Amino acid sequence: MKAYVVTKGSTDLSGLKLVNRPKPKPGETDILVKMHAASLNYRDQLVISGNYHDGSVKRDTIPLSDGAGEVVGVGRKVTRFKKGDRVTGTFFRDWISGPSTGPHVALGSPADGVLAEYVVFNQEDAVKIPANLSYAEAACLPCAGVTAWNALMETGKPLQPGDTVLVIGTGGVSMLGLLFGKAAGCRVVVTSSSDKKLSKAKALGADFLINYKKTPDWDQELMRLTGGKGADAVIEVGGVGTLQKSMQCIAMQGKIGIIGFVAGPGQGVNPIGLAFRAAAIHGIGVGSRAMFENMNAAIEANNIKPPIDKVFPFAKAPDAIRHAQNQKFFGKIVVRIA
Repeated sequence: MKAYVVTKGSTDLSGLKLVNRPKPKPGETDILVKMHAASLNYRDQLVISGNYHDGSVKRDTIPLSDGAGEVVGVGRKVTRFKKGDRVTGTFFRDWISGPSTGPHVALGSPADGVLAEYVVFNQEDAVKIPANLSYAEAACLPCAGVTAWNALMETGKPLQPGDTVLVIGTGGVSMLGLLFGKAAGCRVVVTSSSDKKLSKAKALGADFLINYKKTPDWDQELMRLTGGKGADAVIEVGGVGTLQKSMQCIAMQGKIGIIGFVAGPGQGVNPIGLAFRAAAIHGIGVGSRAMFENMNAAIEANNIKPPIDKVFPFAKAPDAIRHAQNQKFFGKIVVRIA
C-alpha cells in the first residue's frame, strides 16, 4: 500500500515522504480500514517540523490523527464492527470513558497515523461515522471535533441556552465550537484578523464578529456586545498570546478551555481576575471515545457539518501541509485518499 511517513529526525516538509509499505493485517480484536479521507490539525505541522513535544520523530511515522474510512476486514473476536461500516479512529488509544488516566498514545505521533491507504485500529479505538456526514466531513472530527465538544459540553459548567460562547480564530476547533454552541442555543462570538473569514463565520451562524486587528481591545468589545456580562465559555486556541484577554472578558462562573497556542508566546498572564468571577480554566486534551460518541449523536441529530476549506488529492498531501502553513484557510483542510 501507499503511505506517507515523516522520516526519523524530520525538521521540515522535506521529511514527508510517500512510501510503499505492506498492507497491514488485523489482529483478533482489530479492524482493517480502507481510508477515504484525512484532515490536518496544527499539531501535524509541529510533528513534521520536529517541534512537537519531545522533538523530531524517533522513527519513520505515518502522520495525521484524523481520518475516516470503510471497514474491509475484521479480526475473529471483533464484535463492535462489521465489513462495510464507515468509521473513524479515536485520537487516543485506550481512553474509552471517564476522566483521563493518561498519558495515552495518540495517532500520528507517537503511534502511526492515518495518511495511508489502509490502517488497522483496535475495535475499542474506533467509532461509527454520523449518517449525515461524508468521509471528508467525518475525517474532521477525531481531534478537532472532540476537542471542541469536550471544552463546551463535557468539561466544567455545562452550557445553557442563551449563554455566550467565544471562539478564538476560524480554524477547525473554533468553527466546530461555533456549530456546537449554536446547536446548544447559545450566542457565539468569533474573533479573526480577516473580514473574509468573519463573513464565513457569520454564514455558519455567528452572532457577533470581532476583527482583532481593527479592534485590538477585543475583550472590551466583547464585554460591550454582551452588556457587560462576558463570555460563559471560551474556546481558547491562542494560548498565552490571547489568554489574558480571554480572562478579562469571562463571565461570572464562566469557563475557558485551553486548547492550543497558535497566537505565540505573548506576555505573562495574571489569573487573579478569575477569582473575582468564580471562573475556571480547564486544560482540554481532546477527549474519550464516549465523548466522541456523544458528539456524533449531536452531529447527526442537528445535521452539523464541519466546514471544509479545501480538499487535496492523496498525491498532493504536501501541498495540503503548505496550505495549512500559510494560515489563510477557514475550517478544515482535507486530503482525499480514496
